[in-house]
Amino acid sequence: MSAQAATSHVRLAELLAALSLGVDLGFGQPMEHVLRQCLIALRLADRCGLDDQGRSTVYFTSLLITVGCHSDAHEQAKWFGDDLAVKAVKFKHGMRARAGLKAMSMLGAGQPPLHRFRLGLEFLIAGHREMDLTVHLKAAYMLAEKLGISRDVIGALQGAYEHWDGRGWPGNLSRDSIPLPARIAQMAEFVEVAHRMGGVDGATAFVRRLAGRQFDPALVKILCDRAPELLDDLDSVQTWGAVIAAEPALGGALAEAEVDSALLAIADFVDLKSPYFLGHCANVAELVTAAADGLRLPPADAQMLRRAALVHHFGRLGVSNAIWDKRGPLGTGELERVRMHPYFTERMLQQSGALAPIGALAAQHCERMDGSGYPRGLAGAAIQPSARILGAADAYQAMCEPRPHRVACSPSDAAEKLRAEVRAGRLDGDAVEAVLGAAGHRTRRRPEQPAGLTAREVEVLRLVARGMSTKEVAVQLAITPKTAGNHIEHIYAKIGACNRAEASLFAVQNGLFLAGDAPDVTKMHVA
Repeated sequence: MSAQAATSHVRLAELLAALSLGVDLGFGQPMEHVLRQCLIALRLADRCGLDDQGRSTVYFTSLLITVGCHSDAHEQAKWFGDDLAVKAVKFKHGMRARAGLKAMSMLGAGQPPLHRFRLGLEFLIAGHREMDLTVHLKAAYMLAEKLGISRDVIGALQGAYEHWDGRGWPGNLSRDSIPLPARIAQMAEFVEVAHRMGGVDGATAFVRRLAGRQFDPALVKILCDRAPELLDDLDSVQTWGAVIAAEPALGGALAEAEVDSALLAIADFVDLKSPYFLGHCANVAELVTAAADGLRLPPADAQMLRRAALVHHFGRLGVSNAIWDKRGPLGTGELERVRMHPYFTERMLQQSGALAPIGALAAQHCERMDGSGYPRGLAGAAIQPSARILGAADAYQAMCEPRPHRVACSPSDAAEKLRAEVRAGRLDGDAVEAVLGAAGHRTRRRPEQPAGLTAREVEVLRLVARGMSTKEVAVQLAITPKTAGNHIEHIYAKIGACNRAEASLFAVQNGLFLAGDAPDVTKMHVA
């Protein structure tokens, strides 16, 4: 893997914008919902005559207002069946009683009537205490604090669910005591959905219905009076570029240490998605950092690998906790959704030139050497070497953590299972040994191979030297012919060979034939 210099120029806006794309998926909304609401909020801020500081507060409040809504996704799925579906209810009814009644109608969705009745009673008696919207706000402003965002933004976030009539959450503020940036950001969130579903007329009708109740009537008047100029071009504007270009005050690139700290804070935040994930990404990052040191990776590659470890599960936000926290086996559709989460991670990061290389590496952490992984079914040389380390570290850490369908493995059992994956041809042996060494296990030292060949390439070279064709090598090693061909091409390039005879000479000269290494002749001469 070649680290790209672009990763040195990461802006805070890019990190928050990328995270917002996962938040969109977690709400069952199309990507860029939050970015579009940010543009709407900034336009309202301009019409309200806010100065640069006020505009900055609106900007970051808009990007963060819903960012904490996955923090109790486990409980949402527990009571309502699908946390993504229940969160989407508010956009139809606003954050009022009708939205609450609609959510209540989803209690125990998919279960028999008697079970749903019992669940409803349990929820009314005690379960509702597990569903406190103020937790979402606390999570949002805790992240803001870790990212060093201004106190004005934190203050606005604390009032972001309050309503003009005082009947919001936590219900401590009303009317003008609610910070103006909070009022703007909250209304912009709903306007974006209403406009996307019903155009300018749909957006103005929605806010008029809640004027003086949820929304500031003065803001409603501004929106309705100037709706065409505020909303008409939302479908044509290049949203990501417009939001990044609009970043106020904190527009400079973050220092390298600040990027790492910010990614760690966001990784811990994303892992709140499920109690089974807590601390996962941070632990994987520590493993790959130590493994990279053991393998003596160049500093730039090691840094890229660590950052990929911190972001590799961002895409989990787009998958319901009804799947992540399920105690039984997953159905085919559920498995397909799980297989999408690395792709979601890549999509979240790909619009940023600085973050795209990290996302591309992170997206390969579930690929496997034999092509059985996901999301793209890459195999062998198509998987970046650093991604093989990340995949091994992610698998080891996951084995050592409890999951809803199993208890945590002991470190020794996890190590044995990881090595079994190597024997099965799914994980890279060098990567696994590096990760196990990083985790404190005694590693099986591999002799240094000539010409920089990997252990797998030595296996392939021995078979080629014995006269096997590409197809026969593929059968012997349980890999695809294309993967075998890629290995052979790379081997020849490394050793300077053009044919089997030259490859054989190199193998003999370097002592690569050991007793008992003869291939299984029953698998040769494949038709």
